[in-house]
Amino acid sequence: MIDMSVLPVYLTAVVALLLLPGPDMLLIASSSMSYGRRVGIFASLGNATSGIILTLLAALGVSALIAMNPMALKVLHLLGGAYLLKMGWDCIRAQAADAPELDGQSKMATTFYQRALVSNLLNPKALVFFVMFLPQFVSSNITATSGEQMLALGLLLNVLGLLFNLVLVALVGTLGKSLLENAKFRTYQHKFMGGIFFILALWMLSSFLK
Repeated sequence: MIDMSVLPVYLTAVVALLLLPGPDMLLIASSSMSYGRRVGIFASLGNATSGIILTLLAALGVSALIAMNPMALKVLHLLGGAYLLKMGWDCIRAQAADAPELDGQSKMATTFYQRALVSNLLNPKALVFFVMFLPQFVSSNITATSGEQMLALGLLLNVLGLLFNLVLVALVGTLGKSLLENAKFRTYQHKFMGGIFFILALWMLSSFLK
């Protein structure tokens, strides 16, 4: 369901996008470094899940309708920024004793799956990206409908994005393991993640002010 003549250009564009630092990369890398690979993997899966949902919305045309409504985008900006601020505040208030042990990260992993999923769904830039990016590679030279092509293109993007994020987790998680064994770092790891969430909130809310 993808025109093979546009596939090389599409893959080149996807690789360039994956290498460009953004809020998703920051969240996944920082969670891997702060809480270990397991948490980073679940954050990556949460991000991929949101990508699949956005792909389905784009293929159905729902996201295009939302993206064309300025008020809807403003609301998403505010909700997304407020959600990230709350996550940052929760981390800042957390005590060092709340930090997960290396062999007991299941609860934290589930938490970051949900956080990555919700924060990306509430990010209007992610929504607009799927609306603006995928249609550029829809071709009239094959029999598949535009919706089917956008679905295939979006799923390919999400698979490649997940693989890239898992490699990132493996690399950053190596550093994270040594940090998690450092008692001083464990005292401040929640504060570090709180700062990351505040940065992401400002990143999102700055678009609202433009």
